[in-house]
Amino acid sequence: MAGLHSRPLAPRPSRLDVSVCAAGRVGAPRPMDRPPANAYPDLPTLAFQTLTAPLQRLTESLTGPGDGVRAVNFADSAPSWEALEDLKTARRSELGAPEPDTAAGPPLARSRERTFGKAGPIRVKLYRDHAAWCPYCQKVWMLLEEKQVPYRVETTPLESYGEKPASFLTVAPKGYVPAMEIDGEVVEGSDEIVARLEKEFPERRMVPEEGTPEWVRAQELKGLENRVVSVIQWAPKPIFLRDELKLKFEAGLDGVEDELGKMGGPYFLGARLSFTDINFVPFMDRWAAFFAYFKGVRVRTSGRWPRISAWFDAMETHPSYVASKCDYYACTRLLSMLLPRNAGSFLITKDALAADIDGRDGASWSLPLPPLGPDSTEPYSPGEDPPVDRLEAAARLIDNRDAVLMFALRGVGQKGEKQYSAPLADPDASPGLEWRADVDAALRHVAHALLVGVEQKQASGEALGPAREKGGCDGAAAVYCAEYVRDRVSVPRDLLLPQARQLRAHLNWLIDTLQA
Repeated sequence: MAGLHSRPLAPRPSRLDVSVCAAGRVGAPRPMDRPPANAYPDLPTLAFQTLTAPLQRLTESLTGPGDGVRAVNFADSAPSWEALEDLKTARRSELGAPEPDTAAGPPLARSRERTFGKAGPIRVKLYRDHAAWCPYCQKVWMLLEEKQVPYRVETTPLESYGEKPASFLTVAPKGYVPAMEIDGEVVEGSDEIVARLEKEFPERRMVPEEGTPEWVRAQELKGLENRVVSVIQWAPKPIFLRDELKLKFEAGLDGVEDELGKMGGPYFLGARLSFTDINFVPFMDRWAAFFAYFKGVRVRTSGRWPRISAWFDAMETHPSYVASKCDYYACTRLLSMLLPRNAGSFLITKDALAADIDGRDGASWSLPLPPLGPDSTEPYSPGEDPPVDRLEAAARLIDNRDAVLMFALRGVGQKGEKQYSAPLADPDASPGLEWRADVDAALRHVAHALLVGVEQKQASGEALGPAREKGGCDGAAAVYCAEYVRDRVSVPRDLLLPQARQLRAHLNWLIDTLQA
């Protein structure tokens, strides 16, 4: 019966976080509570602060519609996890998409050891944030990938969403990331780490040698770098709520556009990627996301800044960037932690793309998904391969099913006692174990739909549909938990953007089907 269940559900949690869905199985990474929470080993986490009532348009995307939900109970007709494992293997063979090589293949946020196919001892260990959204960690991460220096990774939460483990504080007592061990010696601070890496591993040099024309040019661009960073720092201030910052932002982009033309492009120092580009890109990403979300400024597709658009396209030819970049959804969750508590409903203008980025426009997170490419609201020049993207999303869910299930059950569980500055970060939350079987069935339905497609699934004997007999699986619990996971799928922590879109959309398919 729609909306009827014998076991009372906990109050519906507010939708304010973004964080997990992929990692390494029961002992995996860390999830986050409506932002980051650390539930299991590799699950991402994105913490963002609760916004106050005046921010109606923004908070609609971050909070649920209330405590009640009407959903039909459904049949546990999905294949078993073992059958899904077999189907996943068959799909990999059919699509020519082997298991990712996390050590020597293209980089992935879940990789914990990178060898690049090289033998010998690994001299470097990188300490970075769990959620994979710290811009300073991203710069060091990209540098290691571009230089192909073998390294290991250990992650730790940022202060806003969890306690740092004693093992990390022993290495870096101040608790700051990034930190690095090189031959057992600890180096802290991104600038210091970059200098040390260039000294110890001079091959594939990314910082120009001192005295060269490229070095002189890189020094000249440091002032521009500082201005780019300063706009992000000013974004949470009251001026951000007025048009003045939009004008400053656009003027700043005009300056970047001019500088990109001075050495022939597409990169800042000419035809080759350098650390100057790596230094710029985390903050340029945030510029593009924030101003699209709040002001409707399309940095890459407006036609006003063609060199910047070409630069982003060139950056996306580098796997180090594609694997480490946040999507617009993640970037805007980060900013929400910093916003003034009484910002006002005028924060988002009528031209804003917030509904699209948050998946509230009825299309961007729904099936059939709109194409993803260089002209999308969030441009993505590598494009997509929907069958493979669905497969990879399903594989992460299947391979990490125990951890994802326990994380999803927080949607009907209880919050932990300790609160962090990111209010939705709740690593100590208790999952609602009473609904374990119901939510497990729902996740198997989603994984099956990702593997075979919704049409084929719904035409089979394993379709998602109402329970034919009294009882069945609790639809309301499944909806709560699917929403909880959907809003926490984190790019790049859990999946790359094309794969995350598929997972979000298929979770919405489950939600919509149960609430139809």
